[in-house]
Amino acid sequence: MVRLVNFRVRFTAVGLAACLFSCTTSIANEPKFRREAAPILAAYCNDCHGDGADEGGFSLDELESDLSDEATFASWERLFDRVADGEMPPNDAEQMSESERKRFLADLRLQLHQTHEKTKGTVLRRLNRSEYENTLNDLFGTNLKLKVLLPADGRSHEFDNVGQSLSVSLVQLEQYMAASDLVLDAAIASHVRKPVAISKTARYAETREGEKHLGKAWLQAADGAVVFFREMGYPTGMLRTANAQASGRYKIKVTGYAYQSDVPVTFRVGSTSFQRGAEKPTYGYYAFKPGAPQTIELEAHIDERYMIEIAPWGIADEQNLIKKNGIENYPGPGLAIQQVELIGPIVDDFPSRGHRLVFDGLDRVEVEPKNAVTKSKSWYKPVFSLQLENPSADVRTVLRRIASQAFRRPVEDADVDDFVRLFESELDNEATIEQALRTAVVAIFTSADFLYLSEPAGWLDDYAIAARLSYFLTRTTPDQELLRAAADAKLARDPQVLLAQTRRLLADKRHHRFVDDFTDAWLNLRDIEFTSPDNNLFPEYDAFLKYSMLLESRRFFDELLAKNLPVRNIVKSDFAMLNNRLAQHYEIEDVQGPEIRRVELPANCQRGGFLTQASVLKVSANGTNTSPVVRGVWVMERIVGKRPAPPPPGIPGVEPDIRGASTLRELLAKHRNSDSCRACHSMIDPPGFALECFNPIGGWRDRFRSLGEGEKVLKEVNGRKVRYRLGQQVDASGETVDGQSFDGFAQYRDQLASDPQQLARAFVTKLLIFATGREMGFSDRMKIEAIVNSAKETDYGLTDLVERVVVSDIFRRK
Repeated sequence: MVRLVNFRVRFTAVGLAACLFSCTTSIANEPKFRREAAPILAAYCNDCHGDGADEGGFSLDELESDLSDEATFASWERLFDRVADGEMPPNDAEQMSESERKRFLADLRLQLHQTHEKTKGTVLRRLNRSEYENTLNDLFGTNLKLKVLLPADGRSHEFDNVGQSLSVSLVQLEQYMAASDLVLDAAIASHVRKPVAISKTARYAETREGEKHLGKAWLQAADGAVVFFREMGYPTGMLRTANAQASGRYKIKVTGYAYQSDVPVTFRVGSTSFQRGAEKPTYGYYAFKPGAPQTIELEAHIDERYMIEIAPWGIADEQNLIKKNGIENYPGPGLAIQQVELIGPIVDDFPSRGHRLVFDGLDRVEVEPKNAVTKSKSWYKPVFSLQLENPSADVRTVLRRIASQAFRRPVEDADVDDFVRLFESELDNEATIEQALRTAVVAIFTSADFLYLSEPAGWLDDYAIAARLSYFLTRTTPDQELLRAAADAKLARDPQVLLAQTRRLLADKRHHRFVDDFTDAWLNLRDIEFTSPDNNLFPEYDAFLKYSMLLESRRFFDELLAKNLPVRNIVKSDFAMLNNRLAQHYEIEDVQGPEIRRVELPANCQRGGFLTQASVLKVSANGTNTSPVVRGVWVMERIVGKRPAPPPPGIPGVEPDIRGASTLRELLAKHRNSDSCRACHSMIDPPGFALECFNPIGGWRDRFRSLGEGEKVLKEVNGRKVRYRLGQQVDASGETVDGQSFDGFAQYRDQLASDPQQLARAFVTKLLIFATGREMGFSDRMKIEAIVNSAKETDYGLTDLVERVVVSDIFRRK
């Protein structure tokens, strides 16, 4: 009897589906994959998604058949994934047989694969802002902030280097020209001789601030050092006599010691400007030990008219004893600074490599002033002239040299004909030879051959592979060794040569750009300053913590690569990259000093892996509270590799419900009871719940903080009583979509770590998007799986995965 009822139900459903499909066109006219899918959809999907029903925002009534349409393809792809993952039909509905499932997936997989294979890799890829800035600075030997001149790049999901999202406007072209002019101004020598670095020694006691604050906010020690007893607010630690008269690279030497302290005192070295709203760069955090004076040395690029600024961290007059007893009687620890020496700007190459790129082979001479005495004046600035017998021929040689560097490949005369004609046109308009040459050079660096990567459809040639590899791992134009390998035609044909170049670039000092840019996009670290934590709720948040947050995540990723550690370390590791500030924040003992280094974690520690890092926890929250939905989506998209569908049209966001849902967890439970929301929230809520034990700045919590009602907290931060109260208990338990329950973060983390293949698949997909500049699609899935499977024997080591990405067909094809 049951079988008869089921048969009648399925027969009726098939009939309904057939009628449904024939409303607009005859089923016989539908594509083969649609006809073959019809009985399955009618039997198992129609009740929830057909005949007017659209549970989860998915309606069979509106499902078209033209897979060349992007939205239609996405709907069928979503349908495929839900069935393949066992999410559809739901557990409480009738299940299709295994043979039906396999046949349905096989037919649809073939059609989706073939459709996507025809359309992928056809979009031109422009250099994004970071790549543009790196390329010009590296070619010309400059260190200019060019990104700020250009509009923000479009993003495709997390990444801002995907060709489909990188357009060019007329305004942008104008900005490219302005940026090129700035680079030429900085690179072309304006003097005859190499500039000599100037040394300045500055002391706080000898400044107007010293005259004002000594004996009040600052103490002058017996040896002349100025001592600071608290973290800087007012007065600041700016040292106006240690200033940069010209932009450039400087050596900074700070001499001092920990005063009246048994432990080292940490301090920040940075710079500041009098210009309101100007950036205040931090060059690093350092520590002085008690005892004899010590000197720390560092090098940094300092902009013109910026002055050194020093600020201690971790010391405070918590009992206001200075005001009560006078600064000379204060017994607490301080930071003593004897002097700061500033040496620079330091010029290694003169003239710069950019100057040589433009002028090598040309006779550029100084124009003697009419009055010989003028040259001895301090204000004298030489004027130069190009003396060329055959300007067009000589400049053509130069433009070919420049174009070959700009275009990342050999060039012929025909490639520079237009630029030579532009040069000649400028001469006709009474420009000097040098002015006309500069105009032609700017034109080269605003041309499509420079702004876009030359990647022909199909298998990439050696120069295209060289460019793709270089922009992947060093974020800039190929260096000479890589171009030589391309010239020898070895990159495209010999995987071992390609691997050798990959390993060389991973060891190159410029690979930090890859670490920074990839983690900025993959982990969303670029949004670290998007929100400012509420100072009343999180008074412990400070500049040193924010600085350390980013370093922790980047150095952790770098460590995974350097040691080729297994991919499970992404979510679970037995070490962390810490300094004293992070250790204090994470309540981990015996970590001294501000330098980030590898620290083995104690047994059963909740830390380890990206999910517990303050940077990740901050960018996945706002400044006041956390959302399990936001963090859950972050985990699924970036770590697990599954992208939840957006909310169906007309479905409101999660808002407080005054009709009975007293907690966010209860509210989300009601949300999941909605037919339209159940499927996605069953996926994204569990990881979000697991991370609820971490507050918006990454600290551990057992109870939520509140500025309203709650238990009073007897605690001081930096000498001030906290204003927040403790509210409800945190519940970090849940159940994953596949039925695994967990009672807290550690158990959920262990479940994630137990499936390294899933982690590797997600990581490889992100790498390939970043490396190729295009989104991965359906036809890439089998090749991605092959890459992942090939690394199984080495436990999916991260460097192994990077190397396998580079030698893969996906990387080597357009």
